[in-house]
Amino acid sequence: MYLTTDTKKEIFAKHGKSDSDTGSAEGQVALFTFRINHLSKHLKANHKDYATERSLVLLVGKRKSLLDYLKKKDINRYRAIIAELGLRK
Repeated sequence: MYLTTDTKKEIFAKHGKSDSDTGSAEGQVALFTFRINHLSKHLKANHKDYATERSLVLLVGKRKSLLDYLKKKDINRYRAIIAELGLRK
């Protein structure tokens, strides 16, 4: 499987407060970004996989709503996670 518990712990340790901090908005956005990148690669090879395409769209929506929440609550945290993950150009 592409997303093991070790990979999740790495993501949360790097972007959250600790490796067990799974509830922070930054950690969740980082995890969603990792999953979105993986699904995008999968869809490039399997362009007729419509179920995966739908789940990708749902994940992008979840990430967008979390980023909107973060932007509204604390603009500095929002800017930091955007710069760290390289989401905006």
